[in-house]
Amino acid sequence: MAWLYLLVAGVLEVGWAIGLKYTDGFTRLWPTVGTVISMILSVGFLGLALKELPVGTGYAVWTGIGTVGTVILGIALLGEPATVMRLACVGLIVAGIIGLKLSH
Repeated sequence: MAWLYLLVAGVLEVGWAIGLKYTDGFTRLWPTVGTVISMILSVGFLGLALKELPVGTGYAVWTGIGTVGTVILGIALLGEPATVMRLACVGLIVAGIIGLKLSH
C-alpha cells in the first residue's frame, strides 16, 4: 500500500507544480485553491507512504515522480522545449526511481 500512496503523492505533486503556473502568482482564486489542496494532499499521502518506506527512498521517489511528470506536462501543455538533453535527463531520473524501487 505504501507504494500506491507514494504514487498518488507524486501525481498530486505534479498537480500542484503545474497548478502554480495557473495561479498567476496566487492572484487567481480557483487555481490557487486547487493548488493548495493538491499540496496538502500530496504531503499527506507522502506521510502515509513514509510509515512503511525509508524516508530517503520515499522522498526521492516522490520528488522524482513530481519532476518527471512536471517536465512532461510542461512540454505537453505549456510548450516548453523537448530537447534531447532534457529528455535524457528525465530518463536518468526515471532510472533512479526504478533503481530505488528495486533496491527497497
